[in-house]
Amino acid sequence: MIKAILIFNNHGKPRLSKFYEHYTEDTEQQIIRETFHLVSKRDENVCNFLEGGMLIGGSDYKLIYRHYATLYFVFCVDSSESELGILDLIQVHNILAEMVMGGMVLETNMNEIITQVDAQNKMEKSEAGIAGAPARAVSAVKNMNLPEMPRNINIGDISIKVPNLPSFK
Repeated sequence: MIKAILIFNNHGKPRLSKFYEHYTEDTEQQIIRETFHLVSKRDENVCNFLEGGMLIGGSDYKLIYRHYATLYFVFCVDSSESELGILDLIQVHNILAEMVMGGMVLETNMNEIITQVDAQNKMEKSEAGIAGAPARAVSAVKNMNLPEMPRNINIGDISIKVPNLPSFK
């Protein structure tokens, strides 16, 4: 059973929230904040399923989410729901968003819709690679096993003096 559907932006501002159990408005806002905190801190390359937050049922419930462009689509479900089925439901919503905007049908050609969804998915994957670059760079520096920190770096005619930095190890 679906307990809640939440859509919020990259800053945690709710764009849509639908709860299928009664909560006070304050509790709903706390659930949205907690859910945003749980999903937004996760790496783009990890699984899209995790245990629900304490306010929405803890380990008895799962959060199933997808991050598209600037929006997080999150479903809170119990163990009777299929994770892959919910991910398909999120994808269907995304396809509908390509077809209808502002109450007007934009596109009905299924081939064109699929082309646009595929292009969006490719763009998101390439952006995920760019987003992870700083972490990979730090990891590479940590794994260089330099006996000491270099003080000058020379690249062609360019010479860069490296300030005293704390140890990376």
